Amino acid sequence: MSETTHDPDHDTDDVPATTALVVVDVQNDFCEGGSLAVSGGADVARRVHELIGSGRYATVVATRDHHIDPGSHFSATPDFVDSWPPHCVVGTPGVELHAPLRDDAFAAIFDKGEYTAAYSGFEGTDAQDESLAAWLRRHGVTAIDVCGIATDHCVRATALDGAREGFAVTLLSDLTAAVDPGRVGAVRDELAAAGVRV
Repeated sequence: MSETTHDPDHDTDDVPATTALVVVDVQNDFCEGGSLAVSGGADVARRVHELIGSGRYATVVATRDHHIDPGSHFSATPDFVDSWPPHCVVGTPGVELHAPLRDDAFAAIFDKGEYTAAYSGFEGTDAQDESLAAWLRRHGVTAIDVCGIATDHCVRATALDGAREGFAVTLLSDLTAAVDPGRVGAVRDELAAAGVRV
């Protein structure tokens, strides 16, 4: 289910150049029809594409689950908390960004989790092996707006790590979808307690 609460205090019509949009794991396997589909994923992809197309953000980056052999992260009997069915396997269509995001120009894409579980985009690196935090700092970014999939896992982890790294973080909650919508309230409280604007 997509989390659709609108944040009237977050004015996306006037986004400073020092704020980047971080699009977390909006990939085929996490959208309807994928191996680990989240309800509302395709709608998140469509609406994030529209936001990118608005030109409000000077800097837009994406993260991807990018698994080769992540060990116990993959399981034939997943608990859907720490272990999952195989998903976003390198070389398969499931790892690709979901249409229409494939047509968007991202300043960089950060891949994570080749050989171990990785939830936060800050665990990923780009094609030049640069971390997300280092890349953002090098480009003068001091704040990030976070959206994507899933609210209660990779979006949560990315927002928390962004705050730990010293960035001002805002969760665009109406542009996320959760594995377990029942957990979203607790996640929002956790993020707020960590200094993330929700």
